[in-house]
This record gives sequence, structure tokens and C-alpha cells, in this order.
Amino acid sequence: MTHHQNFIAGRFAAPSSNAVIEVRNPATGRVFTTVPAATEAEAVAAVVAAAAAQKAWGKLPSIQRGDALRRLAAEIEARAGAIGAALAQESGKSLADATAEAVYAAELMRYHAEWARRIEGEVIPSDTPNETLLLKREPIGVVACLIPFNYPVYTLVRKIAPALIAGNAVVVRPSNSTPTSAFAIAEAVAEAEAGLPPGLVSIMAMTHETARVLCTQPAVGMITLTGSVGAGRTVLDYCKANIARPSLELGGKTPVIVEPDADLDEVAARIVAAKTTHCGQVCTAAERLYAHESIHDALLDRLRQAFRARGFGDRSVDPDRMGPLATAAARTHVHGLVERAVAEGAVLEAGGVLPDGDGFFYPPTLLSGCRQEMEIIREEVFGPVLAMLPYRDAAQALALANDHQFGLTSVLFTEDYRTVMRFADAIEAGELYVNRFPADPYQGFHAGWKRSGLGGDDGKHGMLEFTQTRLVILKH
Repeated sequence: MTHHQNFIAGRFAAPSSNAVIEVRNPATGRVFTTVPAATEAEAVAAVVAAAAAQKAWGKLPSIQRGDALRRLAAEIEARAGAIGAALAQESGKSLADATAEAVYAAELMRYHAEWARRIEGEVIPSDTPNETLLLKREPIGVVACLIPFNYPVYTLVRKIAPALIAGNAVVVRPSNSTPTSAFAIAEAVAEAEAGLPPGLVSIMAMTHETARVLCTQPAVGMITLTGSVGAGRTVLDYCKANIARPSLELGGKTPVIVEPDADLDEVAARIVAAKTTHCGQVCTAAERLYAHESIHDALLDRLRQAFRARGFGDRSVDPDRMGPLATAAARTHVHGLVERAVAEGAVLEAGGVLPDGDGFFYPPTLLSGCRQEMEIIREEVFGPVLAMLPYRDAAQALALANDHQFGLTSVLFTEDYRTVMRFADAIEAGELYVNRFPADPYQGFHAGWKRSGLGGDDGKHGMLEFTQTRLVILKH
């Protein structure tokens, strides 16, 4: 069993207590390693060190911060195989997919390094003669980064890269389901060539209570989370301590609207591929399918066959199969939603059974005959389950899509530009994908409406989330 250490204030530290967190391989259900649980004192020490390191880091010319991020990106890419191997074992992803995530994370780091010469302020005319207003962009200070289990390598970099280029320090708490890949990234940070001051980045596994202590330290000025609505509410409670800034990507319930002019074979193939990626554990995965009544049955036939044909299993053995859910609790939750949907009148077209054997597997599951008021339509599943229902016309489809607590992303299949623009003007979601499924282009802005979050990630606007402004009123 590999021995792990938390990365605290620029060094790997021997555990100061016997408390550990068990890490399971979700394809087998068995514990394959343990990681030390950081103590509250260690969390406090990490924040103190981060606050000290940030002072010098924030004063560096931003181009020097960009150079350091490029060196760190190179270190991550050089370790992509090791990071991918750790991620594959703790997440159930294939080795190829896990390694690709590490390579993509390095590219994301390089992208944010390019903001070094592009973080701009503003010159604003004053109402007073002989006076100029200067609006400057400054770092916030110490940022607590709370990482999810589903894309833990990509999301870790998605948070620390813009925070660092903006001049902040970061303390990272990875998911307790997927901490070993975070420690593999810490090895890249630890390399002297990365050029990061000791204490600027800490990466530590910890309990929820220790995370609370971390997030409520006086020096923490921002908390960024990707997680559930419940976790978002908890973070908002943490923010009250310091009036810290929250950045929250929360739940999603992506509607997919299929118009009569769509290519049904292509649509079906795309839906199945998107819905079974990482066993449906994607915030932007298709969750509710609205098919025009004229093509509903034809699309249902295609999906039924495709869902039944889609295999699942241990991706370390067969990488082409769909992998497992993250935990036994997640599988119980998903199956309960399906059972209640069937009890409410939904028709089980594929899947919907608990498979025998080891691991946290759940088959691709398709439900038809759903109604808008059903729990399966109203609540996030976060698993390989798709609920389907018909609509009369585009106006009703838009109303059904918008009739929801979440507004993270949405998908529309049509060749009619008028329909596209109608949805583009009225969909109540942070993103609309037309004739494709979400992939979060990192030069865009990934931000949810309604209960899907506050703030956002990616692009210029995501980077600026990690800055605060200072207005200088200059009399001359």
C-alpha cells in the first residue's frame, strides 16, 4: 500500500496524527490505500503560510507569475502518466481517459498563464475637473479550493490556475474519494523548477470539520467549490465568518431538446455517449430529454437499443465500457430515484437494476413516460439515467426546460436558426449548446443560473472572479 503525505506549506509533511481516510477503487469496492487526514492545526498552519507567501507573490510582475505557471504546467504534463494512474485507480476511469485529463489540465494551466499581460484595469472620466479615476485589479489573498470527485485533476487546476495568475495563494482540499491524484499534482508543485514560493500552494486531505476550520480562517478571502447544492449552502455558511467571497458551481439538470429536423441517428449516438461518460457523473450531463412528439417514438426506439447495448464494467480491464459510480451511497441514491420514478408511472426502457458482483456499477438506464412534476425530472440524478418526455412545440419545450430549480447548461438539436435564436434569447441557463453536448471550453465562461451556482469558471470572467478592485481618485 502506498504511503501518502499531505503537502503543507511547500513540503510533504509526515502525519501528525493517526487519523486516516480510506480510499476505495469504485470498480472493486475495496480499499486500496489510505491517506492521512490533516489536523485542524495543520489546516491553520497552511493558511498562515499561504497568507505570508501571497504577499510576495502578489507583488511579482504578472509576467513572472505566468512564467511560473508555465513551468508548473510542464511539470504536470511530465507527470501525466503517474497522475493518470492514480486517478484511474481512485475514480474508475480508464488509464487513457485519466491520463488525458492530466494533459488537458496542463493545457488549462498554460491558458491561464497567458492572462499575465491581459489583467487590465480601467481609466474612468471623472465629473470633477482635473481628476481621473483609476480602477485597479488586485488579488484577494488566500483562496480555499474545494475539489469534487468526478474530474478532480482538471477541476483542481481549473481553480488554482486563475487564482495564482491573479496573485493569490491557494489551499486545496481534494475530495476524500479522489485524493491520491491531488497528491500526484503536489509532487509537480514541489519541484523547485515550478518557481512557486513555499506555502503558496498547499494540498491536504481532511475531514469535513477540518475543512470548516480551514474555510473560516481570518486570512481566507474566497472559497471556491464545485459540488452539490447542499455543499454550496455549507460553503455560504463558511463565508459568513469573514464575509469571504463565494464561487460556486453547484447542481445541474441539463435539458436536451430535440426538434423534428434533427438527425435522430446522430442525436441518439451523441446522447448515449454523453450520458454514459464517467457513468453520468458530470454536472452538465444530459438529465432530461424533451423530444418533439412527431419524433419521440422514433428517437425512443434508437435510444432503447443503444442503452441496452452499452456495456459497463471495470475499465482497467476493458476501457471501452462504462465505469462505476463513485461510491456505494451514490449507487443506492441513483437506484432509489429510478425505483420511485417507476412507481410514479415511468416506463423502464433499459437498465434500472442493481447488478451482481463487486464495484459500484449501475447500468445505463432509460425512462420514458415521465412527467414534469416527477422527482426524476426535478432532482439531479448524477448517474447514467435519462428521463424522457414529449412536447408539442418549441414554446412548450422552452417552458419545460425553464421550469426548473437548476440552470447550469442546456442542449438544443435543430437546424433552424430561428429556433436557435429563440432559445438563445430565452433559455434560463448559463450555457446553451447547439447540436453538441457540453465540453466547457476553457476560454468561455462556465456559470450557472438559479441554484446552479454563484460566480463561474473559465475564460476572462472566470479569472477575474479571483480579483478585487481598488478605485483610485487622482486629483491633478
